[in-house]
Amino acid sequence: MANKLISEIGLPKSIANIFAARNINTAKEALSLTEFELMELLDVGMADVTSAVAHISAVVSPPYQTFCLKISLLASLPASYGGLDGHVIYIDVESKFSSRRIIEIGATSFPEIFHKKGMAQEMAGRILVLRPTSLSEFTESLQQIKVLLLQQEVKLLVIDSMAALISGEYDQGAPRQHSLGWHISFVKSLAEFSRIPVVVTNQVRSQSRDEICQHPFQAHKNVETQEGTEKYDSHVVAALGIHWAHSVTIRLVLEAKSGHRYIKVAKSPISPPMAFPFIIASSGIALLDDDGIELRGQEINTIHCQGLDDIINFDGKKMK
Repeated sequence: MANKLISEIGLPKSIANIFAARNINTAKEALSLTEFELMELLDVGMADVTSAVAHISAVVSPPYQTFCLKISLLASLPASYGGLDGHVIYIDVESKFSSRRIIEIGATSFPEIFHKKGMAQEMAGRILVLRPTSLSEFTESLQQIKVLLLQQEVKLLVIDSMAALISGEYDQGAPRQHSLGWHISFVKSLAEFSRIPVVVTNQVRSQSRDEICQHPFQAHKNVETQEGTEKYDSHVVAALGIHWAHSVTIRLVLEAKSGHRYIKVAKSPISPPMAFPFIIASSGIALLDDDGIELRGQEINTIHCQGLDDIINFDGKKMK
């Protein structure tokens, strides 16, 4: 999505024309410039630059990344603003964590905090980002996290993403699932030990064409792992298999159907299966309906991954 064309993002025509004239054609190229370079290029003030950057970021950020950034921000906010007033550990396997984006989300959602001098940096500083590049490094990171939980007021652990950790190490199938057995148990023990939520993203893969599109699951607190015969859409299934999908307490599905995005509560001990339409805005994920749509039957476990041109597979190419 970072390669989405500027002309398709919906910027004001005057700004889009300037980018085109300077041969800046994609969102990635635009976001690689600093705010001051953009001010000079566009001949506008900082407020207009901030608005343009926020708009571009909101359009190109994958939904699961925006979701993880928003909840990380909420966990780090002062309790007086509804936050958990703590630190966050963010395991960023794919190197997609964006400090700029999280500050944009914060400035839009909580301007009274982020417009205070130094507050944006303080909030961002409460999020510790780790970037393991292999499964063995991830294992070492988990041991480090256990120590950090004792030393700091950690209120949230985000792992983005489990599937990316072992992509390429195994062929799809049983070895991929079983290679994470110890990690699943350890992460759940961390949640129980520290009494904090753990959010883990997964992907889905195409069952018929062996393709993967980005798709998150949320897991927090401990829950007994079980095997099952849960059925998914014939073309899209959880990348790490049924064993992993059943290991979570709450499973949220971010999906696309008929040109609309939905966040679906597919598994929860406290909520019936529900789907909520949402959009991605500069403030993060914004629900369009607080009531939701109750799901029944096969629709609960069917995973839709179609209808939007910004749904991508694991290699960053658009799914057709």
